[in-house]
Amino acid sequence: MLSTSLFDYELPDELIARYPAETRGTSKMMVLDRKSGEATPGSFADILNYLSPGDVLVWNDTKVLKGRMFGRKMPDTAAGAKFELLLVSPENGVPGLWNVLLKPGKRAKNGTQVALCGVDGNVNPYGDYFEVKEKRGDGYLVQFSNTDMTLMQERYGHIPLPPYIGREAEESDSERYQTVYAQHPGAVAAPTAGLHFTEEILEEARKKGVITLSLTLHVGPGTFKPVEVENAEEHQMHFEDFELPEETARIINEARKNGQKVMAVGTTTVRVLESCAEPDGTLIPQSGSTGIFLYPPYKPRAVDMLLTNFHLPKSTLIMLVSCFSTREDVLNAYELAKREKFHFYSYGDCMLLK
Repeated sequence: MLSTSLFDYELPDELIARYPAETRGTSKMMVLDRKSGEATPGSFADILNYLSPGDVLVWNDTKVLKGRMFGRKMPDTAAGAKFELLLVSPENGVPGLWNVLLKPGKRAKNGTQVALCGVDGNVNPYGDYFEVKEKRGDGYLVQFSNTDMTLMQERYGHIPLPPYIGREAEESDSERYQTVYAQHPGAVAAPTAGLHFTEEILEEARKKGVITLSLTLHVGPGTFKPVEVENAEEHQMHFEDFELPEETARIINEARKNGQKVMAVGTTTVRVLESCAEPDGTLIPQSGSTGIFLYPPYKPRAVDMLLTNFHLPKSTLIMLVSCFSTREDVLNAYELAKREKFHFYSYGDCMLLK
C-alpha cells in the first residue's frame, strides 16, 4: 500500500503565491539532483544551463478557456437564483452543447434556463442563456443559446483561477495565467510550469541548439481533486484529452537514441509522454484520453528532466514528481524551499529535477 499521508507537508499561508512574479521569467528555481538527492536554490533564469545542444525541451501548448461564467435563473432574472458555471469540454457533434460544472447543483434541474451575466456582473443585454439538459457524474450537460463559444467567452467568461489563490481574476490574469506558447483552447487550468518561459528565453534555447517541441493535454478540473483515500493506489484518476503529434514523437525518439536528454515542462507533459511510451521508452504518436496515475516506485521511461511548480500536499502531482527522485528527497527540497521563502502553487516558483 502507498500511504497518502507520506506525501503530506505543512505550508504557511503566506507562501502561497497570490500573484505571479512581477516580470515573467524571474522566478526562483530549486534544482534537485536526481542522483545525489541534493537540492540547491537558484533562479529560473539559469534553466538553459541544464540543457545542451541537441537536447529536447517539450511543453504542453493547451490554452486556458475563459470558462468561468455567472448567471441568474430565468424568467425573473432580477430575483432569480445565482449560478456559477465552469466550462469543461464540448459535447462532440452538437454546437453549443457542453459538459460543465455548475453551482449550486441542487437548483440545476433538467430544463432550468439561466441568463448569463456580463463581465460587469449585470444580466446581459444580448439575451444569451444556457439550459440544463442532464446531470452527468459530478457535472452537467448544458446547451447554450448562442453556439459561438469564442464570442460567449469574450462576453461572459472569466479566467478560472485555482481556488487556493484566494482572489477573483483580474485583467492581467488573462495574459499571465496563459503560457506564451498556448495554442489550443480546452484547459480549465494552466500547465503552470510553462508560465515561467518568455519568448526571449525560448529563442535563446533555440540559438543554443536545443530542440523545442509541443504536445497537447487539456487540463481538466480533476487536477485539483485531492487524494481522499489513505491507500493512494485506490484513488480514481480523472481523464484528460491529449495529442502527441507524430513529429514530436519522432524527434524525441531520435534524440534519445543519440543520447540526448528530454526535459518535460510540467507534469501534464510527463503524463502524455509516459502514456505514449513503450517499456523501452519509445514514443508512439497518438491522441485520446489518459487517466495515467504515476507514483513511486514508477520510473519515467521517456523523460530525463522535469521542470515543475510546487504542488499541493497529498496530491497526485507531488506523487508524480517523486517518481523522478525519491519521496524523501522531494519533501526535503520542499522544506528547503519553505526556508528560502519560495512561493508555492500555480503562480509560484519552480523546481527542476535534473
